[in-house]
Amino acid sequence: MNKNIFYVGIAVVVGLFGGWLIFGGSNVDSRANADNSNLPDSHDNSGETAEELWTCSMHPQIMRPEPGACPICGMDLIPAESSAEGLAMNEIKMTKNAMALANIQTSIVGNSKAESGGVISLSGKITENVDETATQPAHFDGRVEKLFVRSLGEKVSMGQRVATVYSPSLVAAHQELITAYRIKESQPQLYQAVRNKFNNWKIHGDVLDNIERTGKVVEQFPIYSHVSGVVTDITVNEGAHIMDGMPIFKVSNLSSVWAEFDAYENQIAQFKKGQNIKIVSNAYPNKTFDASISFIDPVLNTQTRTVTIRAVLKNQEGIFKPGMFVTGKIESNSERSSGQLSIPSSAVLWTGERSLVYLKTNPNEPVFEMREVILGNRSGDIFTIASGLEDGDEIVTNGTFTVDAAAQLQGKKSMMNQGSGEGDKPMSEMRMDLSKNTQDAFRKSMISYLDMKDAFVDGNAKKVATFAIATSEKVAKIPESEQGKMEKSHISKIKQMLTAIAESDAIEKQRNHFVVLNQNMVPIVINIEDMEPKVFIQKCPMANNNRGAFWISADEEIRNPYYGEQMMTCGSVVNTVH
Repeated sequence: MNKNIFYVGIAVVVGLFGGWLIFGGSNVDSRANADNSNLPDSHDNSGETAEELWTCSMHPQIMRPEPGACPICGMDLIPAESSAEGLAMNEIKMTKNAMALANIQTSIVGNSKAESGGVISLSGKITENVDETATQPAHFDGRVEKLFVRSLGEKVSMGQRVATVYSPSLVAAHQELITAYRIKESQPQLYQAVRNKFNNWKIHGDVLDNIERTGKVVEQFPIYSHVSGVVTDITVNEGAHIMDGMPIFKVSNLSSVWAEFDAYENQIAQFKKGQNIKIVSNAYPNKTFDASISFIDPVLNTQTRTVTIRAVLKNQEGIFKPGMFVTGKIESNSERSSGQLSIPSSAVLWTGERSLVYLKTNPNEPVFEMREVILGNRSGDIFTIASGLEDGDEIVTNGTFTVDAAAQLQGKKSMMNQGSGEGDKPMSEMRMDLSKNTQDAFRKSMISYLDMKDAFVDGNAKKVATFAIATSEKVAKIPESEQGKMEKSHISKIKQMLTAIAESDAIEKQRNHFVVLNQNMVPIVINIEDMEPKVFIQKCPMANNNRGAFWISADEEIRNPYYGEQMMTCGSVVNTVH
């Protein structure tokens, strides 16, 4: 009996468990299916657990796990683009929509021939023909009583009276001439010697004849021009004292002028004397003037890496004015190598020191990276490439500035941001051995400097100038004998910038000078020992066209001198000096 009850109990338990498996499991599955009935079958749930990051559009280095405000500028954070994952440090990725709106176009770099037929274009300007210039000097000492040449551009003819001069030495010489004239019969040689002396002073014979005839001394002597041309420089005025040999004015004969052009170092081999050049001026864009190269400067300008190419232009009609901008076109005298790469000028960003292009690094995605190149000759709208690109590279040929702007906003290497270099060197590594007097002078200058910084925050240009003068006076007391080469360079620039700030009455111009001032001030301040009270080195990454700019503050709180009320809290503390 007991065994039967035991078996019945086991059967009941097994039955209940089997029923739960059949009916309970199906209910759970049905509820799960009901909850997911609105989702597509292909939905991938793997991304739902990923943590979304938020960043600042102006400070992409900021990454936060949740939305909020940027700790630098206070702007609302935006979702970080996941599409940027997998990019190299200086690569940027643009959306297809942005590519279309900016009309960004790319081309494959390859060997090509300039459509302009090998014509090299040079920029230049009209200058005076130095071979046709002359100077009217003074031939004796005296004081200018009357000046008849008063303005630049005035025409002067040979023999024209240009000034009257009082000269004590000539007055005495005239008295001597009168005496010698009276004894002319008995002392003819003495008379002739006195008369010849006036020839050395360029005194005309009729003036001497009049003195001999009247027996009266002339106190104001006329000066007659012995040059002709257009006045280009006047070095004296009425009442001025002149000395023998001193220039009174300069003239230039503008019947011929020079057209001078700058040719780059890598173009020199393309030119030779006597080569034909066609010149077009901005004043007469529809006229072409033929000339030939008359001079190629044998010395290279080491600052611009250019040489001067000169041509002489006839100018009897006076249509060319010194200072006019002109363009010269010269046919290249060498055939382009079949292996030489060329790109359109629209692809090149030129900063004055560097030539840059944007390379498309992914053939299937709009991913770009800045590349520095060395340009060869320019023929029309085509540049040859000396180095930096290879055959088959794909570069941006339209919308290059837009791509560069995107790189700047993302903090990547760009035209305005050269990437790592001396400017990125940590402050703690900028070491200088400053003398005690130098350190004392900069400690004292901090008082007026900090007042100047606060005036920048308030946007008060007048107070900025006042405190700049006070700071300059303290820095000026540093003995040059105690300055090393590095310190001397920084202090010299500091003085220049303080002077520029003091002389300006526009706050934006003052702020531009303030950027350079701090680039030289901060390296010195961080090397001062026992700075009391301590100061904070602060930096705004948006200032100076997104290249960043430093300043020194007595307070840890950020009060931005480059933007003031516009973005008062934009910046961060990068160092503390105490």
